[in-house]
Amino acid sequence: MTAPNRLATLSARQLTDGYAAGTFSPVEAVTAALERAGAAQERTNAFTLIDAEGAIAGARASEERWHAGRPAGPVDGVPVTVKDLLLTRGSPTLRGSLTLSPDGAAWEEDAPSVARMREAGAVFLGKTATPEFGWKAVTDSPRNGVTGNPYDPGRTSGGSSGGSAAALALGAGPLSLGTDGGGSVRIPASFCGVFALKGTYGRVPLYPASPFGTLSHVGPMTRDVADAALMMDVISAPDPRDWSHLGPVTGSFRTALAEPVAGLRVAYSPALGWDVPVAPDVAAAVRSVVEKLASLGAYVEEADPPIADPVEAFHVLWFSGAARVVEHLDPAGRELLDPGLAEICALGARYGALDYLAAVDTRMALGTAMGRFHTTYDLLVTPTLPGTAFAAGVEVPPGSGFDRWTGWTPFTYPFNMTQQPAATVPCGLDRDGLPIGVQLIAARHADALVLRAAHALYEAGVAGIPTAWG
Repeated sequence: MTAPNRLATLSARQLTDGYAAGTFSPVEAVTAALERAGAAQERTNAFTLIDAEGAIAGARASEERWHAGRPAGPVDGVPVTVKDLLLTRGSPTLRGSLTLSPDGAAWEEDAPSVARMREAGAVFLGKTATPEFGWKAVTDSPRNGVTGNPYDPGRTSGGSSGGSAAALALGAGPLSLGTDGGGSVRIPASFCGVFALKGTYGRVPLYPASPFGTLSHVGPMTRDVADAALMMDVISAPDPRDWSHLGPVTGSFRTALAEPVAGLRVAYSPALGWDVPVAPDVAAAVRSVVEKLASLGAYVEEADPPIADPVEAFHVLWFSGAARVVEHLDPAGRELLDPGLAEICALGARYGALDYLAAVDTRMALGTAMGRFHTTYDLLVTPTLPGTAFAAGVEVPPGSGFDRWTGWTPFTYPFNMTQQPAATVPCGLDRDGLPIGVQLIAARHADALVLRAAHALYEAGVAGIPTAWG
């Protein structure tokens, strides 16, 4: 694949440094990003909307602010994409569903994270693809079709932020906003070779509230950790529409990156102590990351957290949320749904209040167990996924025997239930040239610690992989 214009390969910090120095302009950078957005759309079907006219207008306004020496914020003029689950003023948010119409609303409101990025001067390239209502860990939908993997378009990009991950990997802007309900930024980031952070629940405001409740988080997807920390400094600001937001951050996530990892207590868990067959290439890549942490001065030991797989409880919570999403639809509307979504909605509608509360009890016990675990260990390291990207257009790997996407994502959804911060870091390619991810998890509210450890891996050269464009 043809290499992109150099400006499309730069980080957000490199772009704003260039704007400040007058080396290049926001218009030039956004034009380069739009070219890559077109390439990403052609190769992977990453976008639901590319707003070239709006992006160029935003870039021109940014250019005027930079010329006047008054940038709006730390991402002024930086190209950004937004997952099509987050409200974006002036653009339809259709959530991959044929049950929603672009004419059904005025689209006059931004989600909190989108609003904070807009206030800081970000330039929006467009909306990225998601499965219908973000319900599964691969990206295909009745409205938008299948989103492929940038390293091999015949493979899945993962989900539910698959469009964001594919666009990033192909140079369509250095920053993207995604949502994570059960691994939905970490899974596609792992499959597409980029970085993603799911912060502590409530760290980034969310509005409207997710029908999946407190399982759903908003997080940054970037090509390196420093840009993710930059985004967190912007999008973690309070918003009165989210009653569960944690409040203002003390300090800066960017500043925290400079702190060393020496002395951190790290638990390396190859499979969480469960019977999970991890691919040999994945296991080897993750072990090399753990060895690097040890060489940087972390105290590392192999240790599994004292938890059982909470998949049944997760299903009760997740399927109930899905049923709530489609509750208002008549039979004709339900006929338009992704068949897999219709199946889990039917299951979710059968659960009663006592089933739901029992699942909440399981969730609370899981959170308590992990809280105690982190009194001994600062960081838990696991594979992000047991394997690499499989065929596009299916929910589970062919021949796996799994019924639902949770079968092949055992390392991600438990930490949505516990609301802990977790990141995926690209750490190599398998024998087929497909990206591998390692997951870093910390105690609730220790988002800066996750970012700092991930940044150390980039600085040490064990994170980051060859680009998808060759």
